[in-house]
Amino acid sequence: MVKFTTNWLTTIFPNYKGKALDSINIYEVFTDSRKKAKFSLFVPIVGENFDAHDYLKDAINMGAVASLWQKDKEIPRFLPTDFPLFFVEDTIVAMQQLAMAYREHVDPKVIGITGSNGKTTTKDFFAKVFETTYKTEKTKGNFNNHIGLPLTILSMEPNTEVLILEMGMNHFGEIETLSNIAKPDIAVITNIGESHIEYLGSREGIAKAKSEITSGLKENGKLIIDGDERLLQILVNKYDTVRIGFNKENDVVIENVGVNNDGTVFTIEDQSFEVPLLGRHQAKNAAFAIIAARFFGLDDNQIRDGLKNVELTGMRFEKIETKEGAILINDAYNASATSMKASIEVVKEMNANRKVLILGDILELGEHSKSFHRSIAEVITPPIHAVYTYGVESEEILKELKKRDSTIQTFAFQSKEKLTKELRKELKADTLLLFKASRGMKLESIIEQLSSGE
Repeated sequence: MVKFTTNWLTTIFPNYKGKALDSINIYEVFTDSRKKAKFSLFVPIVGENFDAHDYLKDAINMGAVASLWQKDKEIPRFLPTDFPLFFVEDTIVAMQQLAMAYREHVDPKVIGITGSNGKTTTKDFFAKVFETTYKTEKTKGNFNNHIGLPLTILSMEPNTEVLILEMGMNHFGEIETLSNIAKPDIAVITNIGESHIEYLGSREGIAKAKSEITSGLKENGKLIIDGDERLLQILVNKYDTVRIGFNKENDVVIENVGVNNDGTVFTIEDQSFEVPLLGRHQAKNAAFAIIAARFFGLDDNQIRDGLKNVELTGMRFEKIETKEGAILINDAYNASATSMKASIEVVKEMNANRKVLILGDILELGEHSKSFHRSIAEVITPPIHAVYTYGVESEEILKELKKRDSTIQTFAFQSKEKLTKELRKELKADTLLLFKASRGMKLESIIEQLSSGE
């Protein structure tokens, strides 16, 4: 489907060469010159160790019919004189400007989602619910930064009615930039954890950085927050805010939460809902989508239809059964102290004769690492039977656990091979094994060996 034309691009980038006024159709915007993209606009990104301007010929061979071009870069001799180049100061900034113009042109309702944990799952809840009624687009994969978010906007079809954008960050100012590009009608802050505390200094710093999502919030827009988080309460009087959580003082209270091996049930304002994901935290993530959907006119039955179709992204509480009959829970996509505690609480509520935790290091905690790892022990109580750790920092969990509970078995490993060998002894029927760690620990390699029987 045609997104726009080169003639339209001249209204945004008036400094150009070639036959841009010929209204050449653009179907796609791309940055990777190795990707096949017919009738596309190429955006050559300049990075620390590469310059995609060097790959314009490859991009043309892959289907580019026009390109943005940093004005201080030499134009290649091979380029046909009629090929449209749009000259800009910085191609990343220009792509962001183009995304803003295209968003205004399509004019969908925009939902922006940020938070330390649960962004992706919450985004998936929103997408499934809104897809029941509206032409909906959402962030794919981890396209949630200053390059990925504009590309997501530019990938939406011209008939898109609802656009759901995930916003990630490492440092102050990044969410502010994304929010101003997206201009959300509804902004959501799922929670405040410890992710990136190494760069932001404290949970207060993290809350401040996440709150930047309000920067681009439309004048009549709504802010939906984790109402149980005290650090977000400062936003309540500044914006049209809805607080959602388990505490009774929230605007929307989640009640009667029940978890079984197949999903989670809960009530909101005397209405019952169910999601095929496990945990109290999933009830809250779903509640954000429920309330937003009601603002957009969806009724509760439409919302229920959407929620029941939600599927977990890979390595997010993914259940795998081994040939021995053990259940492996692959929750190794990433971790913070908050999300690790939440996963452990879910396992405690699940049905199994023996429950085993395999916990790896949580990275990027800086000087806070030891204390946050020790805090994990707070939730490791019966019916957890054994805890295995992999890595240096996660041993702090065991040190603290031994002070608190001498009945739970503890094992520490620095070798994946030795850990894998020991875990094979746990592969018995009616045994549940949770794998949780930061992405860099790559626990999935252990899971692959255990599940394949190698």
